[in-house]
Amino acid sequence: MKILILEPFYGGSHKQLIDLIQQSVKEKDLELITQTAKKWHWRARSSAVWYSQKIEDNVGRYSHIFSSSVLNLCELFGLRPDLKSARSILYFHENQLVYPVQTVQDRDFQFGYNQILSALAADELLFNSEYNLSSFLQNIPKHFKIQPDFKPDTKIIVKKIRDKSRVLYFPIYEELKLLDLGEKNSSDVLHIVWAHRWEHDKNPESFFQALYTLHEEGFSFKISVLGETYSQVPPIFEEARSILSDHILQFGFAKTKEEYYSILRDGDVIVSTAIHEFFGVSMLEGFYLGCFPLVPNRLVYPEIYSEECIYNTDTQLYKKLRNFIRNPSALRSRKIFTDFQKFSIKPFLTLFE
Repeated sequence: MKILILEPFYGGSHKQLIDLIQQSVKEKDLELITQTAKKWHWRARSSAVWYSQKIEDNVGRYSHIFSSSVLNLCELFGLRPDLKSARSILYFHENQLVYPVQTVQDRDFQFGYNQILSALAADELLFNSEYNLSSFLQNIPKHFKIQPDFKPDTKIIVKKIRDKSRVLYFPIYEELKLLDLGEKNSSDVLHIVWAHRWEHDKNPESFFQALYTLHEEGFSFKISVLGETYSQVPPIFEEARSILSDHILQFGFAKTKEEYYSILRDGDVIVSTAIHEFFGVSMLEGFYLGCFPLVPNRLVYPEIYSEECIYNTDTQLYKKLRNFIRNPSALRSRKIFTDFQKFSIKPFLTLFE
């Protein structure tokens, strides 16, 4: 019997996870059906119909179905009830109940509702962090408040979802431990890395504002701004490219994974200013490769990083960066220990037994 893997948004961390599973579960018979990582709104709205037409009849064919929560599993099972005989596992890279919309009109009830329905339909639910799981459960009652009447009993919904949920951290350990990228940067100038999607929920304004101030005060530093771009890029990126041109080592998506890892290895400090983050793969990758992680005191970060890595305000972010710039060697000598083996692929391999 095959393991059927469905990924409506096959890119970024979604692709990274699926590829790791494929590489690691070699003795199993896997069937992978994907859609490109574009127009996620439409993937969330309509991928179930497309998949219902692409998947072969499940007459003893599939033992497990594994998908990310982009797919409306409830719709898929409604269209293809034969698939319900396979054990269904849903992985939440994120949840739509706490997405920080820019305007109230941007809040689409259906995206969060789809994830709740999918969670109720699946046999097992996996979340990439405790923060992701807890924020999803806590916001289910709030999500239904917009419904005018005939509201469901959200206590029943929350209990059903909680009872089949657990946390499996995103796996980075096995891939990174094989890397050999040479010696760490020994320059007298601090190298600051920002590696996130170029979108508003990663709050690039706070990051660049800190750098603008350091630039205006005459400090020497280098920056690498990495991450994927989509159809709409916040205008501050083009502004920052101009204002900070003398400091730039890399500005844009790395051409290869090897180049990406090499930049992280060369970095001294990797920064997040996110207002929306459930795990933060690039931050953890940078941390593993020797960057000092500087993260806000919110979202998933206090769950993963120690207190010395956390800042509370944008002013604290600026001050920490200023101190690091003044003494890069002192920063490089600081050692922060964590058990990276908890970010392993091994727990995923037991899912299909």
